[in-house]
Amino acid sequence: MRHRLLLAVTGLYLLAVAWITLNPFPGDPHRNTFLEGLLTSFAATPALAWIDFDVVEFTANILLFVPMGVLLSVLLGRDRRWLALLLGVAASLTIEFVQLFEPARVSDPRDIVANSLGALIGIGLVLVAGGRRSRPDATPSRSS
Repeated sequence: MRHRLLLAVTGLYLLAVAWITLNPFPGDPHRNTFLEGLLTSFAATPALAWIDFDVVEFTANILLFVPMGVLLSVLLGRDRRWLALLLGVAASLTIEFVQLFEPARVSDPRDIVANSLGALIGIGLVLVAGGRRSRPDATPSRSS
């Protein structure tokens, strides 16, 4: 039952990623007043002036693929985490290839790097969480 639920969640997540990345009518980020206001605020703050649209987009691409790394890593198991990374990179390559043929989309090699990094971070989160779970809570103390 748990495996079926994980498969369903992974399938829904992958459909959402496909819709977000391959939708032929993407939203115009320059019409997003919240994002524009946020970037204007960052630009006016010297310590945050380095955060521009490219940084936000790169970060968003990383965050979009973190769940892929988590879900695929858990789904495939401990011995196949390398396959989870390979599938994350393959998904990113596929998305960028398809975007080459969508007039409203822009294919960018930096997206492949960001997406792959996101999948790797997701796999790393599973490794860290799994390591904590298998470690004993504390060693018994000796009383005198």
